[in-house]
Amino acid sequence: MSAAEIQAEARRVLGICNACGYCNGFCDLFEAARRRPALTEADLIHLANLCHACRNCYHACQYAPPHVFAVNVPHALARMRHQGYRDQVWPRAFAPLLDHPHATVIGVTLGAILLVLALALAFDPDPGWPRAAPGPGAFYHVLPWEVMVGIGLLPLGWSALALGIGWRRYWRLTHPGSKATRDLVPPGDARLHALVDILKLRNLRGGGVGCNDRNAGFSPWRRWLHQVLLGGLALSLAATLSATLYHHGLGLQAPYPFWSAPVLLGTLGGSALLVATAGLAWIEWRADPAPLAPESRRLDCAFLWLLFVVASSGLALLVWRETPAMPLLLIVHLGAVLAFFLLLPYSKFVHSGYRAAALALAARDRHAMPRDRS
Repeated sequence: MSAAEIQAEARRVLGICNACGYCNGFCDLFEAARRRPALTEADLIHLANLCHACRNCYHACQYAPPHVFAVNVPHALARMRHQGYRDQVWPRAFAPLLDHPHATVIGVTLGAILLVLALALAFDPDPGWPRAAPGPGAFYHVLPWEVMVGIGLLPLGWSALALGIGWRRYWRLTHPGSKATRDLVPPGDARLHALVDILKLRNLRGGGVGCNDRNAGFSPWRRWLHQVLLGGLALSLAATLSATLYHHGLGLQAPYPFWSAPVLLGTLGGSALLVATAGLAWIEWRADPAPLAPESRRLDCAFLWLLFVVASSGLALLVWRETPAMPLLLIVHLGAVLAFFLLLPYSKFVHSGYRAAALALAARDRHAMPRDRS
């Protein structure tokens, strides 16, 4: 399906929704669509990212297939979102990576692991390095600390640049006619409400009873597991920051004792990521395929499995760090982290910025309505 056909289908189904109005209480999407009756390209891409794919509307809709109108809002907007990811990606030549996420994740991850292995052999070509003695500083017998930092910071810096450019393109697309930077920024109350919506994942509650993960049954698990995922990422970041403090502030070298802050935070974060990724993958696997877009589903699953590899390899390194398996586990974990950082702009992670911007714009519009009507 071409980009024009994807856009036309999204405009068709939302036009029917605006005329019907039955689902207006389900989530922010339908009220936002009523405020944008023209359904321009900018409107559609904003509404697509405002949709959290709870699927309540699909199972409640009287015009859903097999009705002749064939209204399938989650499917149409999932395709619109995916097309938006391709249109806003930077560099644009990398857009095909989003269409083949499983091959991309496997290829980049294996390549990253081989690169880290090559670096380890380059810095210590002695075949005896896999038998490095355990204890403080053992990790640095495999790779120098500076190289480990480079493995993290260089790809993360690239991804931050690519994500920033893509998100800025999206922000300006959904704010047509805003010439000054101040016109692009929602007021304080709107930003606060958007932040609360982001942290609470309110729209994953659908109409207040959860997502329709399987047929017409409601479940809060998709929302809860997303929150566990966010918590796991936050704990993992805290573990990295505390390890940096241990290294530079306290002069201590990894690996650290189990009861140290970096290890405790990393264990909790990795465990949370394992639970969240496995749970969300299970939900995706057993979900009703009708309201889902195949390209969006592939992107979801590939990102979840990459996160699962990062978390599981980190926990395995923690468990077996005092054994001869440590060097190989360290190489696999660093390679997985390298792949994760490199693929942030070309994976499902990119949706986080688009969704945050959509929530901020929706909150701004809600705050502007009383003034617009006066």
